[in-house]
Amino acid sequence: MKEIEITLESLNIRPNSEIRGMINVNYSGKYDSIVLNTQILNSNELMLFTSYNGKKISQKASRLFISKDSMPQNRAEFTAVISFDTDESHDVKFRASIIEQHKEIESDILFAKYS
Repeated sequence: MKEIEITLESLNIRPNSEIRGMINVNYSGKYDSIVLNTQILNSNELMLFTSYNGKKISQKASRLFISKDSMPQNRAEFTAVISFDTDESHDVKFRASIIEQHKEIESDILFAKYS
């Protein structure tokens, strides 16, 4: 079993559709937070995070920080949207990392397709 694992409801992302995902932490050691980094490859566009664990946010960014205190049962659910039009498909990289005292302990990477 992975120390941290990211999953998405669908690996095929459409413009303006809700992206739903989950991060599960199975790390037995101490940690402070998790960070979700995203990158839309071959693009300068960013993802808009809309919520995590039921808390509404409106942050157009490539990074989402979640404190361990906000993660019941060591899991976090998030929603986001990508809203730019494109004639070509783009790979979207999701990278979830466990952070302890400003250091990355473990990470997981997942790729999805945006078109």
